[in-house]
Amino acid sequence: MSLKLRYLGALLALLTLMSGCGDSTPTRAKEVIKKETHSSITSAAIAIPDNYGAQVAEDILNSGGNAVDAAVATGFALAVTFIDAGNIGGGGFMTVKMDNDIAFLDYREKAPLKAHKDMYLDEQGNVIDSITLIGGQAAGVPGTVAGFWEAHKRFGKLPWEDVVQPAIDLAANGFIPAPILVDSIHSMQQRFDGKTNFNDYFNHINSSKVFKQPELAKTLARIAEFGADDFYRGKTATLIVEEMKRSNGLISAEDLDQYSAVWREPVRANWRDYEVVSAPPPSSGGFAIIQLLKMKDYLAEHFANVEHNSAQYIHLIAEMEKRVFADRAEYLGDPDFFDVDINALIDDNYVSKRAAEVNPNAISSLKSINPGLESPNTTHYSIVDQWGNAVSNTYTINWDYGSGVVVGGAGFLLNNEMDDFSAKPGVPNIFGVVGNVANEIQPGKRMLSSMSPTLLLKNGEVEMVLGTPGGSTIFTTVFQVIINILDFNMSPLEAVGATRFHHQLVPADLITYSGFSIDRPLSDQVIEDLAKKGYRAEPHSFEYGDVQIIVKDGKSWVAASDPRDRGQSRVFEPTPKTRDQ
Repeated sequence: MSLKLRYLGALLALLTLMSGCGDSTPTRAKEVIKKETHSSITSAAIAIPDNYGAQVAEDILNSGGNAVDAAVATGFALAVTFIDAGNIGGGGFMTVKMDNDIAFLDYREKAPLKAHKDMYLDEQGNVIDSITLIGGQAAGVPGTVAGFWEAHKRFGKLPWEDVVQPAIDLAANGFIPAPILVDSIHSMQQRFDGKTNFNDYFNHINSSKVFKQPELAKTLARIAEFGADDFYRGKTATLIVEEMKRSNGLISAEDLDQYSAVWREPVRANWRDYEVVSAPPPSSGGFAIIQLLKMKDYLAEHFANVEHNSAQYIHLIAEMEKRVFADRAEYLGDPDFFDVDINALIDDNYVSKRAAEVNPNAISSLKSINPGLESPNTTHYSIVDQWGNAVSNTYTINWDYGSGVVVGGAGFLLNNEMDDFSAKPGVPNIFGVVGNVANEIQPGKRMLSSMSPTLLLKNGEVEMVLGTPGGSTIFTTVFQVIINILDFNMSPLEAVGATRFHHQLVPADLITYSGFSIDRPLSDQVIEDLAKKGYRAEPHSFEYGDVQIIVKDGKSWVAASDPRDRGQSRVFEPTPKTRDQ
């Protein structure tokens, strides 16, 4: 059966299901289909943030595609069905293990050539309200299509048009939007009303009706036929430039023509019996995860007999995170513009020195935490194919629905990734994170990120594939999930569903936590104990994180999707025809 016929069949099945459902309450628990699955190590495993993307990934693997084919197809499909974060108008990072190759692809957005470091400041030198978040000036040059094209060109097995076709079908034939997606879109109407064309495209979306996107289908069809060239030099490029003129944006034909995705050396470090492989600059995620993992081991005596998510446990982790965020603000930026010595930041001697600065009994003052060297919304998916190859991919349009600007005639949202630059040194962005000169705006520069698509290897083989959305909470989440599994013997589902907490240097006394939407907040006793230590413990401003994880368990794979959202994990035996190819 063709992929197209399979999607039509799936659509009819979903319509039948919806017609028999009287309860459309948008609670996340009601939308969980299957959150953790197990199978043999010869199987394929996927953890994807929605069921349409999961079906695409499974079908591609069953058609003989490998992990990269499935990742590219899934990424395009999520651009249709995961409207809040899936994209072709944003950018991201991909960590790949393909046979004996370990690779990292940077397809992060870039600042337009007309951008400059003071572009968001008023005459008094203050940052203009919302200018980095809403409208055309918030958009960086998108990288997703270039990234997927480069990944497929290097590692793909199936023809390019075959991996794009499922997304075309979903856009042309439509899909049933999840209630949580519909509610989210409707909640944004006032945010974008009168400022962008967002409502023109999405205000009629309904969870009981098929939602079609004909303009997006045509765009994807052009990409399938002409590859990345259409997006950066063809008709789609023309439509982007025309939209920039209407929306007072800066992206030009020259910006698009000059954009390229870049293969970089991933951050790699030995930790315990594992090799950690993660994102290098312009992401801060890889260095941060490795610093946190190593620092915790250097502080092992202080963690001895300390209960998971107790006040003392949270305090110790917060002390570690303070130092990571201090280094992030000072040293991390686009390596094409700023010299970033990652090896120095993850060196054992340096990390042990940082660990020694942790105060096990009290909150360190901000004045005592300096950089240590001298001198929403996002989505993630994890895939392991039947040959043991793995992809960990995180991509984003930044805040929910990005800039709110839809490219007229092309049907896709543009990012608001310019907010990830330091609009002004020391001034927090939407995630409350401060940055300095290393991340100031410069033409053609990639903005700093926290995205952390991560692999853990043992003896050269994949042991864990994971990542998450969540802005500045990404790497603190990934770190906690790894520790939940390896130090607290949680199953993958328990590890991703557990209450998470976050601290990012400023404010010095604030701990935020995630888990309130699934009735797993910090307990009243822990909050009271933290208060005695001088902390404010509050629910995070959004329910952060949507971890998608695959873990080796002996001779089996275990895949799990975060219960906070609508993801779906699957492990399955590929068809005999494709398993042995």
